[in-house]
Amino acid sequence: MSGKPRLEGWTCPAPLRNYPTIVLGHGSGGLMMADLIRHLFAPALGNELLDQMADSTVIDASSMLQAAGEGARLAFTTDSFVVSPIVFPGGDIGELAVNGTVNDLAMSGAEPLLLSAAFILEEGLPMETLARIAESVRRACEAAGVKVVAGDTKVVNRGHGDGVYISMAGLGVIPPAVRIAPGLGRPGDAVLVSGTMGDHGMAVLSRREGLAFETTLESDTAPLAGLVKAMIATSRDIHCLRDLTRGGLAAALNELAAASKVGVEFYEARVPVRPAVRAACEMLGFDPLYVANEGKLVCFVPEGEAKAVLIAMRAHPLGREAARIGTVVADHPERVVARTAIGGSRLVDLPAGELLPRIC
Repeated sequence: MSGKPRLEGWTCPAPLRNYPTIVLGHGSGGLMMADLIRHLFAPALGNELLDQMADSTVIDASSMLQAAGEGARLAFTTDSFVVSPIVFPGGDIGELAVNGTVNDLAMSGAEPLLLSAAFILEEGLPMETLARIAESVRRACEAAGVKVVAGDTKVVNRGHGDGVYISMAGLGVIPPAVRIAPGLGRPGDAVLVSGTMGDHGMAVLSRREGLAFETTLESDTAPLAGLVKAMIATSRDIHCLRDLTRGGLAAALNELAAASKVGVEFYEARVPVRPAVRAACEMLGFDPLYVANEGKLVCFVPEGEAKAVLIAMRAHPLGREAARIGTVVADHPERVVARTAIGGSRLVDLPAGELLPRIC
């Protein structure tokens, strides 16, 4: 699909050619909605399961579990995406929705397989913009090895949305013997991150506010399931994984520390941050530790496994800048402490609110 809708075969082409934007009729359940699905969504997202086009898609879950091996389990997640702007440096809302859902599954060690996608469209959204987003969803699904197998479309009045919102749910399979959960961190675990902090949040903010920097800031949105698979292949003893979305590294570490009833200590100087992101944060008064990523993770892994897992991460394209930044400790449970470059320390707490709203 080229990213441009083909209008020639549509049942009601005249108003679409005169006004090539979403109108309320595209959510009516009638001919215009059928045309939107048949000529825009189906060419981009169609597959043998989605092509059932029923009220629900029938899947064979037993075969998925059998293929993974005895003791495999299902993982299920749901998320919604309201990013503003819907197109930003390095990606758009379609790619972000797929990657965000895939990454939530991967954080439990699951192999993502199936997605559902609900599109809430605002009256007046350009048809070409929607086609681009649908194509981004297709490419992101292809890169992550997943399929959209169910969907929905609704249209709201002009001024009652923001172009498009996407709600996705995802289903994956956790291999036997993999046990990864927020509450499994243990004192002595090494704390690893897969790359640089703050890339997505600063990229979205720069486009939203029309800020110009000497270096282009781009989102790091990416599917992390392949990286996690490589990590698990190296060690089946990974305790915790968390993707670094809203609230960034600071929020993720606090959530894991609270769930595991442990403390975390890390060195600020070891946390990788791109110079352009650091400069933008300094100029705008943000701490990179609190700025979101959409293609990075933090990992708690036993000390004896840490070196091998870090090597595996750095061998993967999405983990080349992976680093060990700290250690899980028994002291100060449920608290995160940063060791500063001048030898002091500071408490890194959960953010009081959302520093950058509408970034995912």
